[in-house]
Amino acid sequence: MRKRIDLTGVQIDCGASKRGPALGPAAMRLAGIVEGIQGLGYELLDKGDIVAPSTGASSETLRNYESVISTCKQLYEKTLESHRDGAFPIAIGGDHSLAAGSISASLKHFGSVGVIWIDAHGDWNDDTITETGNMHGMSFSAVCGYGPDVMVDYGQGPVYADPKKCVQIAGRDFDKKEIEKMKASGLNVFSIYDIDLLGMPEVMRRAIKIATDGTAGIHLSYDVDSITPESAPGTGTKVHSGLTLREAFLAAEMLAETGKLLAVDMVEVNPILDDHNITARWAMELVLSTLGKVVY
Repeated sequence: MRKRIDLTGVQIDCGASKRGPALGPAAMRLAGIVEGIQGLGYELLDKGDIVAPSTGASSETLRNYESVISTCKQLYEKTLESHRDGAFPIAIGGDHSLAAGSISASLKHFGSVGVIWIDAHGDWNDDTITETGNMHGMSFSAVCGYGPDVMVDYGQGPVYADPKKCVQIAGRDFDKKEIEKMKASGLNVFSIYDIDLLGMPEVMRRAIKIATDGTAGIHLSYDVDSITPESAPGTGTKVHSGLTLREAFLAAEMLAETGKLLAVDMVEVNPILDDHNITARWAMELVLSTLGKVVY
């Protein structure tokens, strides 16, 4: 882990179906993420927030694409700058479309990077198979080179992640055509069924081995909707029977222990749907766990 942490908020919800994730960074700041990072002994550079443009072109299969791409490009530039400065970038959001920008930067800087994507959804749609046009459901596909390229190509010559070095964890709501794409790509998937069957420790051991095999390290993209909604109500695409809080924290803690994390995204906190900011609190604490916060 590099000593300096660079924190960037991303106020974006135009990639999602519901308004509110744009308020996620403020909710996590209110929950104490800045003080928490500093309390762990890290130097912190707070880069402030990127604000998604309020207007821009849209289409049925790529809703609000101009605003989404603009936001991802800005995050790409900030994240790449952090990597070049030797810092550890954390992006807090904000809907999951932002990961197209942050992961693209990690790939550009390091070359081969393993991606661990903890999420109730696959986010492997594209503009040819999407049922909604919501771009937060396309970002994992985009960074692996399976489209839409507009999410990751900012004229920089994008570097794509190898799906065989990438892992989807805690999925329990996949579209049929999305599943076909994921299977054809060779993406590694540990659905909620696999977690029930194998247990979270074994799933994480396998995921870490996959994502670190021949790579520079791991970019973690963590969606709070992976957690069961009874514990984390403040998110827009709830799916029943998700990770318990302890499973969610164990994943973060085991990743921290590897010393192989390169960057973290924490996304889809929606304060409008939350209960006394509890989801933002869990999201903030999960970030701290990836930075090495332990119980004992």
